[in-house]
Amino acid sequence: MKLRQMVAMAFVVSGAGLFAAAAQAQPSDKFRSLDKNGDGYLTRDEVSQLRGYASAFDQADDNHDGKLSPDEFVKAESIYSRQQVGGYVGDTELTAKVKTALLARMKSMDVHVETDNGRVLLSGWVSSDGERQRAIHIASSVQGVREVKDGMTVR
Repeated sequence: MKLRQMVAMAFVVSGAGLFAAAAQAQPSDKFRSLDKNGDGYLTRDEVSQLRGYASAFDQADDNHDGKLSPDEFVKAESIYSRQQVGGYVGDTELTAKVKTALLARMKSMDVHVETDNGRVLLSGWVSSDGERQRAIHIASSVQGVREVKDGMTVR
């Protein structure tokens, strides 16, 4: 390889490295909007309005200084997104488990099930107060259910 080609290649490689470093150092619009004091870091207080973000914050705070750099924020966003998707899948699975338990142990299936973060809402029609209590008991006994809300009507 000729000297001129080697110099050109070194320039391209170092230029790409500088470009990558500059791209990493640039905080996202979301980061800048959350960085209320403009210090280039996010504190727990600055991300407190993001529901459920504390776990992602802790996992992404690599140097354990209680604040996130722009690079740590990218990691936190990735963790947070995975947690949100996991929560959705968990609620869907929980809804299916509650519906299955109700189908197996009750005559009527006019009871509808909605789930959010392990909280189950039962709605629809039941034939008696006893059937209402039975549906609540069945739903409460499903592993993973944190709370059952009653929205059923006796007809």
